Amino acid sequence: MGALDEGHLNLDLDIGMKNGCIDLAFELQPETLAIQDAVKLLLQALHEDVNREGIKKTPFRVAKALREGTRGYKLKVKDYVQSALFPEAGLDEGVGQAGGVGGLVVVRDLDHYSYCECCLLPFHVRCHIGYVPSGQRVLGLSKFSRVTDVFAKRLQDPQRLADDICSALQHWVKPAGVAVVLECSHIHFPSLDLDSLHLSSHRGFAKLLVSSGSGVFEDESSNLWGEFRSFLMFKGVKTQALCRNGSSVEEWCPSVKSSSKFSPEEDPEMVSAVVSILKSLGEDPLRKELIATPTRFLKWMLNFQRTNLEMKLNGVNSAKVNGEVKEKRLHCELNMPFWSMCEHHLLPFYGVVHIGYFCAEGSNHNPIGSSLMKSIVHFYGFKLQVQERMTRQIAETLSPLVGGDVIVVAEAGHTCMISRGIEKFGSSTATIAVLGRFSSDNSARAMFLDKIHTTNALKTDSGSPF
Repeated sequence: MGALDEGHLNLDLDIGMKNGCIDLAFELQPETLAIQDAVKLLLQALHEDVNREGIKKTPFRVAKALREGTRGYKLKVKDYVQSALFPEAGLDEGVGQAGGVGGLVVVRDLDHYSYCECCLLPFHVRCHIGYVPSGQRVLGLSKFSRVTDVFAKRLQDPQRLADDICSALQHWVKPAGVAVVLECSHIHFPSLDLDSLHLSSHRGFAKLLVSSGSGVFEDESSNLWGEFRSFLMFKGVKTQALCRNGSSVEEWCPSVKSSSKFSPEEDPEMVSAVVSILKSLGEDPLRKELIATPTRFLKWMLNFQRTNLEMKLNGVNSAKVNGEVKEKRLHCELNMPFWSMCEHHLLPFYGVVHIGYFCAEGSNHNPIGSSLMKSIVHFYGFKLQVQERMTRQIAETLSPLVGGDVIVVAEAGHTCMISRGIEKFGSSTATIAVLGRFSSDNSARAMFLDKIHTTNALKTDSGSPF
């Protein structure tokens, strides 16, 4: 049984046995209904039609994703650990060296996600755990991921997550010591600058490497810590960047660090809707770390109000291609970044757009202008979207500007692919739209796709885990 299935089982049993009554269907549970109502209000505040075909089921999908993503509040470490402690006669109470009696055990590259308590956006966690067994017993290796999931599936910040995992393993397994290192990556969603559509200030991902230690690992200058770090370095972990208990949440979450001038007016109903979501997830909205969370979450969401961007495209359709129509050649604009929000789950997706078109020799090298293409990409990205529609919309807008022959390829990572049940880390999606000559000329499409390949086009942030 997978982690998700087991989590659902525990959740269902917990609710079903409460007060001795039979479990309500998920969609009828009060928490689910409360989140759905809150999401409907937020969508209406974004001037969305909650009855539109592509979005009418979004409130339920968001409720399901959020409750799956915070199921850790209802999970207990002891349920995973107590049945998975196995006797190992060669171990004693002492501390040996790696490979010897009581030696170091290292479990690396446990991929998880969590929700940032400051902004309610998901962040990726790659967890590495080392421990020195004692008491003539060892923990089944699969349970390290289970224990990590108990705490990752809550609203978190990286340091507390590392400390929670370390403390739980120390308490329930009772080894000589535990060491935990987390590589965390938080999406650095660009705030919308109403005076410009350029993304030059975009910084990719906020990254943090944190650690926690107990028992024989309390001293990070010890030989055992050195051995643990060596095993991580074998996997390319830059342990020199480790910071333990020295990085506050203010140094982590991009929404806290943001210097954007965009400060939406607080709508009491919208704030109350986010507070309702927090309560439905089992959190206390008055916890000091969560007091400002509704405002930060709304600041991010309100970036997607359509009215703020529509004026940026005034006059676009009047653009003309200069020069006489002669033999046409392929022009390309590659690696234009975009950011969007999935209208199905209200979660970010991001990536790059590549555009190819034929224009006549004798015209300017780029007759419609690189900045204009970036503005069009940005315009269609900064909405509640689906990738397929965005790709088509960009192509259709560009088509009359370039004489009809256009191809658009979008490559993206979707956080909804990791922060729901499927948890497909590292996956990506490519979509393509073709008009004019590109729709019938296979060689033209191949020529453009080869341009993408030979320029190593998808240059996402090297640390992007999605």
